[in-house]
This record gives sequence, structure tokens and C-alpha cells, in this order.
Amino acid sequence: MQKENILLSLICVLLFTGCFTTKNFDPTKKFSKEQLQQDYTQLRNILEKKHPALYWYTTKDSMNYYFDSIYHVISDSMTELQFGWKVLAPLTNKIHCGHTSFGMSKSWNKNRIGKRVPSFPLFLKIWEDTMVVTGNLNRKDSLLKRGTLITSVNGVSNKELISQMLQYLPLDGYSENVNYIRLSSNFPLYHRNIFGIYKNYSVGYIDAYGIKKTAILPMYNPLSDTAWRLQRLVKEQRPPRKKIKIEKRESERSLTIDTTLNTATLLLNTFSNGESRHLRSFINESFKKISKKNIAHLIIDLRSNGGGDVPIYVKLLQYIRHNKFKVADTAYAVTKNLSPFSTKIKQGFFNNLTLYFLTKKHADGNYHFGYWERHWYHPKFKHHFNGQVYVLTSGPTFSASTLFCNAVKGQQNVRLIGEEAGGGWHGNSGILIPDITLPITKLRVRLPLFKIVQFNHVPKNGRGVMPDIYIPPTLDGVRKNIDRKMQTVKEMIRVSNNADRIKLSNEN
Repeated sequence: MQKENILLSLICVLLFTGCFTTKNFDPTKKFSKEQLQQDYTQLRNILEKKHPALYWYTTKDSMNYYFDSIYHVISDSMTELQFGWKVLAPLTNKIHCGHTSFGMSKSWNKNRIGKRVPSFPLFLKIWEDTMVVTGNLNRKDSLLKRGTLITSVNGVSNKELISQMLQYLPLDGYSENVNYIRLSSNFPLYHRNIFGIYKNYSVGYIDAYGIKKTAILPMYNPLSDTAWRLQRLVKEQRPPRKKIKIEKRESERSLTIDTTLNTATLLLNTFSNGESRHLRSFINESFKKISKKNIAHLIIDLRSNGGGDVPIYVKLLQYIRHNKFKVADTAYAVTKNLSPFSTKIKQGFFNNLTLYFLTKKHADGNYHFGYWERHWYHPKFKHHFNGQVYVLTSGPTFSASTLFCNAVKGQQNVRLIGEEAGGGWHGNSGILIPDITLPITKLRVRLPLFKIVQFNHVPKNGRGVMPDIYIPPTLDGVRKNIDRKMQTVKEMIRVSNNADRIKLSNEN
């Protein structure tokens, strides 16, 4: 009984300490130059010794130069946010590994829940050197509406501004498409974190008559936003946790069947929702329904699929691919364990066990995950789909979803439609991706443990999986909020169905 009381007391102390730490977290706290240098040096040591693809797209000499030059950016004390965005973000960008990115500390993230801070007021759709308004946080501003072309912000041209911001975001090889989508998803956030806050912004734009103009926009201030405050009050009346869980799961995957087009649309926004058994059974049930209804056309929407569990993408692939396949031609780590950094890396003990028991040292000096290199998977016979397949891709098509795209590309009944995938076509780094937690600032950096070269890989050129039919964003599409990729695919299906009807009619 005494032991139970001691244990209960210890748990209460830990819980209280955690709450106290979060409530008293100060985001403006500055860390000394020496503290930041210590964290940075620790990170460099871990990356140089444990990262499997540190020099895949950046030579060792170049990487050493970046390590040294970015180290000298730490010339004074910094807040957590400044250290993350001025130091860690540019560093991880230079590695050209999409799975190596930084994140704020857990205390920072907890502290930001439910909070809004001042920011640049416009949401923008970004691609190449184009910036188009998609939303305005200052609701009373009727000047810059959806579809307005932006030419500059604070005197920096759109082309130069996009180029500068891309230097702070991670990517696989040289495939920037994923970062265009990131910037488009929350331009105010990225602009604030990279450039800071301004009371007013000078914004160049092109008006409805094609004339270049400039407007002065005040920053967005959530404290004066009555609509947001009311919305927050509504959000505080949260539905039951079980309902939230079900809604989240349904938003991540869905199957819709259009009998008039004889078409099924399978939306998969992830290959891992934390409950892979649900996703696995969902895929099985979906192809069972598709088979029973004799569907001729299947649209697989992977435009927001950032990857996930290898067995889940394998399950999907078995219903589509005609021939046997492997996960990878090569999959290896550069280390047998994470020592002496195990305590600095999330689940270091269990990752060490994985590396020890599941890898074997080869003649090249690396530790190969032989199962993924040797094991052949075969197509499913029951409910296998043999009709026409249209795979929708975009920048966020990443990691495991890129492995899927590579494995079906070139198959006679499959077409990849959309934009270049953000995940590397030749390969990427992944499988196990624990966080490094820096000892002083507690910022986190993702550390992939395995380098993967795709099954039947293409030469290494730094690009993502390319679509068979390229459909880029357009100004008109943004203005009218049109899903051009889905629209194009459905038109292709209509044409195909009409051709089949004519052929059948002629035969009769």
C-alpha cells in the first residue's frame, strides 16, 4: 500500500510539473549564444554520424561549408522561434531530404493551442513565380479579392520572394512542388516566421484592368477580429472525442461510386492514420465493393497523401499492379545503433533493437534492411482491379505514396495525372524517422534512419515522380476554385465511355 501511495504521489508531481511548465512557458525567452551553439554542435554530430543520406544531394565539402557558415549565424542570443527559423530551417533545407525537418518544442506547441497571433493578412496560392490571392484575413478589405495577382510584398518581387522562402523549407532532391503547396496552405504563417511582423505591408498587385498598383495593408490582428473570437467560443464546445475520431478518419479516406460514369473515386490522404488496421480493412472493403459493382474506371486521389506505413501502400498496390514487386532495390542505415546519442533520439532503445535485429552489414559498409530488398509481393487475385486507373498526384504526394506511384507508372492501364510528386522518384529516406530533441532549447529535428532506393528505380536526378499527363495550376482555375485535375479525368472517362458505346453499337 505504501508503494502504491508513493507511485501515486510521483505521478501527481509529474502531471503538476507538466502543467506548470506549459502554463509558465515563455515564448519570448532567449537562449544565450553559447547554449544555442551547444545545441547546434550536438545536432551536427548526430547528423554526420547517423543520417543515411546527408550527402546524397549535397557533397560532403558543401555540407561542411553549410554547417560552418550557418553556425556563424548564431552571433547573439535568440528565442526558440528565431533559432528554429534562422538556423535550423536553412540547415535542413541544404540536406535536400524531405524527411529531415525541424519542429518547435513540445512546450511551444502546447502553448500555441487555441492562440492566434498578428500576421500578413493574405492567403496566397503559390506556384513557380506566381502568387494569387485565395483569402483575406482582413474581412473588411474588399480591394484584394480571390484571384488577384500579387506582384510584390514590401518591395520584394513575387519571384524573389518565393525563391527566398523556399530556402527555409525541406524537400526531396530538387522537387519544390511540395513547398509551393506548403506556402499556399498558410502563407501568413511562413511569411511571419521567416520575415517577422510588420505593422503595414506594401503589396503590389494587378487590378481587374491589368494595371499594376500598390496597396498598403495593415497586419491582421486577431484581437480585433470579432468573427474569430466568436468562432473560438463555438470551437470550445467540442463534440465527443469518439465523434471527432470518426470524423478525422473519414476525412482521411473515402470511397464514392458514380454509377452514371461507371467510376469509383478512392481518396487516400494518408497511408497511416494511427490505426492502420482500419485503413487496411477500408482498402479491402473498397475493392470488394468496386468488384461487385463491376466498375470500369478507378480514380485514386493521392494529392494530399504524405505517406505512412509501408504495409498499407503495399496493400493498395497489390490490388492495382499486375506483376510481382519489392518495396526497394536498396534500403540501408549507416549505423548499427544510435549510441552515444540514444537518449537524445525518440524511442532510442527500441530503434536500437530494430537496427540490431533487422539489419545486416554488407560489403559496402552499410547496414541493410534485407527484408525490404529481398521480399517479393504478388498481386491479389480476388477483387484485383483490371480496369482503367487514374492516379492524381501533386506536391504533397510524398514518401510511401511516391513508392506507390513509381510502382504503377508505366503499367498499361494506369495513368498518373496532375503535378510532379514531392517525393523523390529515385528514392528517399524513411521507414523509421524518430525525432532528435536538442538538449537545451528542446527543438526537434526529424532523423530518418534508412536510405531507400526505389524498386526498379530511375537514375538519380533529384526530381519527384512525374505525371503522364501534366495539369498545372492556372489563374482561371484559382479564381473559379475549379478542381482541374479531377475535371480532366472525368472528361477522359466520359470520352472513353462514349467510345465504348459506339464500338458496342457498331458490333451489334
